[in-house]
Amino acid sequence: MAEPLIIVGNGMAATRLADELSQRALGRYSLAVIGDEPRLAYNRVLLSPLLAGEIGEREIELKPAAWWRERGISTFYGRSVEAIDRATQTVSLRDGPTLPYGKLVLATGSTPLRPPFPGGDLAGVATFRDTADVDAMRTYARRGARIVVIGGGLLGLEAAYGLARAGADVTLLHLVDRLMERQLDHEGAGLLAAAMAARGIDVRLCAETKGFRGEGHVEAVELTDGTEIPAALVVIAIGVRPNVELARAAGLAVGRGILVDDGLATDDPAIFAIGECAEHRGLAYGLVEPAYEQARVLAARLAGRESAYQGSLLSTNLKVSGVGVFSAGEFEAGEGAETVLLRDPAAGIYRKFVLRDGRLAGCVLVGDTQGALFYLGLIRSGQDISAIRADLPFGESYCVSEAA
Repeated sequence: MAEPLIIVGNGMAATRLADELSQRALGRYSLAVIGDEPRLAYNRVLLSPLLAGEIGEREIELKPAAWWRERGISTFYGRSVEAIDRATQTVSLRDGPTLPYGKLVLATGSTPLRPPFPGGDLAGVATFRDTADVDAMRTYARRGARIVVIGGGLLGLEAAYGLARAGADVTLLHLVDRLMERQLDHEGAGLLAAAMAARGIDVRLCAETKGFRGEGHVEAVELTDGTEIPAALVVIAIGVRPNVELARAAGLAVGRGILVDDGLATDDPAIFAIGECAEHRGLAYGLVEPAYEQARVLAARLAGRESAYQGSLLSTNLKVSGVGVFSAGEFEAGEGAETVLLRDPAAGIYRKFVLRDGRLAGCVLVGDTQGALFYLGLIRSGQDISAIRADLPFGESYCVSEAA
């Protein structure tokens, strides 16, 4: 008889795990997926182009309804898990049944950070996380409203780009002196900021939000320097925090995220965690690729194979405001490192490579991300690249021919 396996969460990590299990352990488990959102799992990375009107709702779905049915996976959408009873190995659904599990996987994702700004409870102060947020934001953008986006990281840039493309008058506020400071150096970030400005987005750096003003509905954003920026809508996009409440209530060990070992197991051997809600070796990754790597490892383990998660090399590869951006590994040359640069300001191209002991330790590509996966492979392998150093900025074809 198949062992009952429940996945709590119907996002990207949960879907990848279900897919991996269907390939590796079909029939071994009776699989059920439970999710809060009342719809099929979708790709959150595509929310920005969805907001911009570049793609439609159907195009963001990860798997069609038939895919889940054909694999015998039970889906509970628009339902939340109220509690986990570890003693009886059951989960209780809101206004619904209690389901038994042999193994339980928490893929509960994360929640947007929302600092307690004065006026933060006004109507028109929103976050950017799901399709409901997109629907609300699109209503404002289509009438050309003035919208302020707070946050110059990945999420904020994606929101600003989507809103501008949808017709809004967008101002982007960022607390520090460069965009995407966790992925880009000053020069790369400056190029990106210029590209966004060229697309009509008012980028303001070193802008610290004090609060929001309005009567019942937000009317302006107040900065600590006394500046007021009119706004019909404010979108807070400064990061996320892992959803750990369910795990904490069940008595599982949590830090910033749900604590897991190299097997993605919690301190209860029947319960696992993957994706944005999981914390491994002190890190809670807020990116898709680590979640997918975790899903692959966990699926292999649940299929009875030896596998361990050693952590992920962080990389970013996306288009921000139509500009290609890639970053992986070290993007600042620390002590003992050197850099190889290719600049073409007129073409909006910047390629930076950080070398350490003859090996590629990191790179930043802005404007032209060709060869990103090749460079990522070099960083991961740690191989000596001395022979191809001079050709490194020009891509894989030059490097391969030189090595040959």
